[in-house]
Amino acid sequence: MSGKAKKNIPTIPSFTVPKRENIVVKNSYGGQGNNNVSFGITKWAPVAVLVFTGLLYYKALSGGLTIIDDDFYITKNPFLRDFSLHGVKAIFTSFYQTNYHPLTTLTFFFEYNWFGLDPLPYHLLNVLLHLVNTWLVFKVVEQLSGKRLTAIIVCILFAIHPLHVESVAWISERKDVLYSMFYLSALLYYLRYLDSRFQTKNLITALLLFLASLFSKSAAVTLPVLLIVIDIYKGRKLNTKSLTEKVPFLLLSLFFGILAILSQRSGGAINDYASSYSFINKLFIFTSALSFYFIKLIAPSGFSILHYSPYILGGTLRWYYYLSLPFLLIIGWLVARRSSFRKEMIFGVCFFLVTISVMLQIIPVGSAYVAERYTYISYIGLFYIIGQWVSDVAINKWRNIVIGVFAVFVIVYSYQTWDRIGVWKDDTLLFNDLVDSNPDIYSSYLFRADLRKTGGDLQGALEDYTKSITLNPEFGETYFKRARTYDALGNIPAAISDYDKAIQMIPDFTEAYNSRGWDNFQSGKARAAVNDFNKAIALDANYAEAYNNRGWVYYQAGDIKSAIPDFSKAIALLPNFDKPYYNRAEIKSKTGDFIGAIEDYNILLKLHPDDGGTYYRRGMAFLSMKNNKGACADWNKAIELGNKDALQMAGQYCR
Repeated sequence: MSGKAKKNIPTIPSFTVPKRENIVVKNSYGGQGNNNVSFGITKWAPVAVLVFTGLLYYKALSGGLTIIDDDFYITKNPFLRDFSLHGVKAIFTSFYQTNYHPLTTLTFFFEYNWFGLDPLPYHLLNVLLHLVNTWLVFKVVEQLSGKRLTAIIVCILFAIHPLHVESVAWISERKDVLYSMFYLSALLYYLRYLDSRFQTKNLITALLLFLASLFSKSAAVTLPVLLIVIDIYKGRKLNTKSLTEKVPFLLLSLFFGILAILSQRSGGAINDYASSYSFINKLFIFTSALSFYFIKLIAPSGFSILHYSPYILGGTLRWYYYLSLPFLLIIGWLVARRSSFRKEMIFGVCFFLVTISVMLQIIPVGSAYVAERYTYISYIGLFYIIGQWVSDVAINKWRNIVIGVFAVFVIVYSYQTWDRIGVWKDDTLLFNDLVDSNPDIYSSYLFRADLRKTGGDLQGALEDYTKSITLNPEFGETYFKRARTYDALGNIPAAISDYDKAIQMIPDFTEAYNSRGWDNFQSGKARAAVNDFNKAIALDANYAEAYNNRGWVYYQAGDIKSAIPDFSKAIALLPNFDKPYYNRAEIKSKTGDFIGAIEDYNILLKLHPDDGGTYYRRGMAFLSMKNNKGACADWNKAIELGNKDALQMAGQYCR
């Protein structure tokens, strides 16, 4: 590259290129020097890339379902249960988990109903879609550049780059690989539309594929702008015809963009976390996010399932955030300076910026400011710069060096990808990796603690909650979770102490009052327990568990008149809540209301038809009513279900 940089960075110019030579792919294989011939890129090269990529991602097939979104999208997703046309309609007419991607959900719909929760088919389809996308990248770049060498370089980098692992190995990111397949297909048909002298059928096909991409993930809304960028790159004039043909694309983008905002708002995913930053800090966080993607392109490292938004220390960010702006200015200067390669650099950067624009947290969603999966499509633009540079400049001047350096990058990236795929094998590895990559972030330990507690590792959970509190002692929710863990370990005094701290930090923490009330009751502090339950009910008049717990304290204190209304209120608020039925039935039995007790036991048996204890207790109520036949029938059923108390009663009364 040569020439001096201008003082002002120019805007993207209207490029002029030969009208047909650079568009028709068949003219490129033997033309423009001898790049393709001398390098020996055969028609089987992309097939070899696909085979290698398939072997690389074979490891992903042994992965499981994670508790990060896979549980909501698959395990707990109610839209997957209704295997009918009505179920399909519901998928296309509903938001779920603050998203609208019905075509993606439809793939889960069929997988769940054909294969259940076996993770293999889900992972297999993700890998297959990645292979299809790799092939499409080759075809799109070949059509775009007219150079098979460029296409194979971009294809390889796309296939093996370690930042793409998240999009493929994470089942929930099906939306990424699926929308990309339709997005790339739409690009391919649009390029064919340009090269076929504007045959309408190719444009219509591109529009339909774009619609499918939008139904897969809202990030596809960037396509119309990218088509305009491609027009400029290909030397097409921006006139009434070229802009009018984009109108259907733009209208679809607008519609689905509004849908995306509505879906995010429906679940509260759009947050105001950025309001804690000053304007200057917001600017540097934004430039840091862009710098992250440029740096990780060449030197991928520091992988993590979450890249947290920065914490402010004394009102300022860490020093490297402020270096991101001059770093980007240098990149801008390199791209915009006059040189024979400027056109390719501007196009590649514009491709990157357009496709990643909707993921730059301009509207803040979640707590991460960057994500590795956001590079899946956007990196194609930067890979394109590399591919064109090798094809146009490097391969003729420094062929052996270029081949050697590229081979090293392929080996390193492939190893990193293979290693990174292994992290997605199960939740334990995933959350250990989260902590290892974010050792100073309190929420990393909080997430792992939740996982450990769910898995029964209470001591490990306790250690992580404590570490999380050490890093951030002002987060009341963590004290509450540690208190619940102390409860499970039987350390009630420690639990009460943590509930006190949680309530001190969050005065309207309803669950904390209820939980502390139960611990106070277990500690013999009935009055304090009732006060806590009263506070919980005052904060939430529909809190069924608090009514049930307060009723039990009243009952144990002998205040049956107060206990019965609380149990009845809990039942009225939550008809499937079993505990108040047990409690009320016990009081009714002890006060001689055996018919009322049997009514409660009947409801319990509808809720839990295999509960031998309930059959035993109902049998006792029948016995008290001198109904030995009914009692014996219940006890015999209880014996079938393994109840030993019923065995003794049946031996005495049912001979």
